[in-house]
Amino acid sequence: MADSYGSRRSFLRSVGALGGAGALWATMGALGLAPDARAAGSPSAYVPPRAGDFTGGRRPARVVILGAGVAGLTTAYELGKAGYDCRILEAKSRPGGRNWTVRGGTRERESGGVTQRARFASGQYLNAGPARIAQHMITLDYCRELGVAIEPFANKNADAYVYLDKIGTPLRHRTVQADTYGYVSELLAKAADRGALDKELSAEDRERLLTFVEDFGQIGGREDGWAYRGGTRRGYRTPPGAAGDTGERYGAPPSLEDVFARASGRYISFEFDYDQAMMMFQPVGGMDRIVRAFVDRIGERRITYGAVAGEIRDRGTGVEVRYKGADGREHVERADFCVAALPPHVLARTAHNLGAGVGSALRVPRPLAVGKLGLEYRRRWWEEDHRIYGGITETDLPLTHVWYPSHGFHSERGIVVGYYHYRDDAVAFGQLPPAERIRRAVALGERIHGPAYRRELDSGFAVAWHRIEHIEAGWIEWPENSGAAYELLNQPSGRVYLAGDWLTQYIGWQAGAISSARRAVSLLHARAVGA
Repeated sequence: MADSYGSRRSFLRSVGALGGAGALWATMGALGLAPDARAAGSPSAYVPPRAGDFTGGRRPARVVILGAGVAGLTTAYELGKAGYDCRILEAKSRPGGRNWTVRGGTRERESGGVTQRARFASGQYLNAGPARIAQHMITLDYCRELGVAIEPFANKNADAYVYLDKIGTPLRHRTVQADTYGYVSELLAKAADRGALDKELSAEDRERLLTFVEDFGQIGGREDGWAYRGGTRRGYRTPPGAAGDTGERYGAPPSLEDVFARASGRYISFEFDYDQAMMMFQPVGGMDRIVRAFVDRIGERRITYGAVAGEIRDRGTGVEVRYKGADGREHVERADFCVAALPPHVLARTAHNLGAGVGSALRVPRPLAVGKLGLEYRRRWWEEDHRIYGGITETDLPLTHVWYPSHGFHSERGIVVGYYHYRDDAVAFGQLPPAERIRRAVALGERIHGPAYRRELDSGFAVAWHRIEHIEAGWIEWPENSGAAYELLNQPSGRVYLAGDWLTQYIGWQAGAISSARRAVSLLHARAVGA
C-alpha cells in the first residue's frame, strides 16, 4: 500500500509539473481523488476553486446563478475565488431568500396583495427564517471567514415553559423533565431490581444501571422502593435565600399515571436531536448579517433584483436564461453555465429543456407551509416577571413554539417569537389577514404568560412563508432524502446545475444550502478546468 501511494503521489507531482493545476485537478478527478459528488459538500473534503487552477489558455467561465438565497450567494462567492464572472438573478428586491431579518420599515407583499410594514423600534429585529446555528454546522465556518460576529443562542432553557391546554397551567421545562425522567427511572429500576432484565443484564451491570438511574431520575434507593417523590430538580416557587430560608419548592409531583397521560415528556426531547443540541449560536445583530457579508464580498453590482426567471435553455455550448426584469420587460442572460438555486416548486413551473425526467423529479418534493410571528414589547416582562432569559416554550396550542430573545438582555424592549408553526396550523393562520394572525396569537399566548402578553405589546409582524412571493414555503419535504428523483436532481443536466438545502440531508438549514452550493461549485469547476 505504501509503494502504491508513493507511486501515485509521484505521478500526480509529474502531472502537475507538466500540465499545471488544471491538468492536476482533472487527473485527480479521474482517479477519484478530487472532491467527488458525495464529498464535495463536506467541510473536510471541499477544496475552494482558485484562478491558478486554469492552465493552457483556459479562463474562468461566465456563470448565471438563479436566486440570491444562501445557496446562490455561496455559489457566487466560491466561484469568485477563481475569477468566474457571475451574474445572480434574484426575483425579489432583496438578497437572502429565507435568510430574512425583519426590521423597522421592512415591507413585504404576500400573494393575494396584502402588504405588511414592520413598526419595530430601532435595533429590534425578527429573524423570520433561520435563527440558530449548531456548532457542527458549516455556517459557522463562513461566519468566521466572512467576519460575521456570533453570540450564543439559548435553544434550551430549563426555566422556559411547557404549556398543555388540557392542563391549563404553564409548567417549567425543568419540572416536566424532572417528572418524566423520575418516573421512567423508577419503572426501570423496579424492573431491573425484580429480575425482569436478567436476560439482558449481568448482576454487575444491573447494579451499575441502578446506580445510574437513581441519580438520573433523582429517585429513592432500594430501601425506598426506587420511588420518585420529586425533589429540588422540579424547581422552586420561591428560591432559597439567606440563613435558614430554604425556599418553597413546587411540591410533590403528580402521579405516574397523570404524568404519562399528559404526554408532556415529548415536548422536552427536541434538544436531543443532533441539529438542535446546545450550544447554538446566532450572528450578532441579525441573521442577515451573513447575507450582507456575502453580498459585500461578491459585489452588489453582480446581482440583478426583480428578475423573475421564465425559461432556462441548455444550448450545448452555453446556457440562456430568459427573465422578466423589474422594468416589466423580457431580458436574456447568456453564460457558459447556470446554477439554479431556486426552490424546486418554483423551478418546476419554469420552462426548460432539461428533459421530462427533471420536470417530473422537481414535482416530487413538496413545499411546507410555515409561519413565524414577531411580537415587540415595550418591557421585557419575560425576564422581569418570569425569570426567563432566552430559550423556547413548547405548547400544544397552534402556536407550537414561543421563543424568547437570546440577545439584548436587560434592555428596554425585545421581540418574542409569538409562534413558529408548520403545516395545518400555518395554513390556518396564513389564511387570516396579518393583523388577525397577531390578535389570535396574542390571545393564545396570554394563556401561557398572563395579562402582560397583551398589555405590554407594541407591534407585531406575521410571516406566512407559503404566501411569500417567489419562495412560497418555509422549506420542502421529500418522501425521503434519496431515490431516483433525488439522485437525478443532484446531478447536472447538461450545463445546468441545481443547488439548495432541499438537495441535502440538512433541509431547512443554511448549512444545507451552503454544502449543496459547494458541491455544485466543485462539479462545475472540475468540469471547467478539465475541459
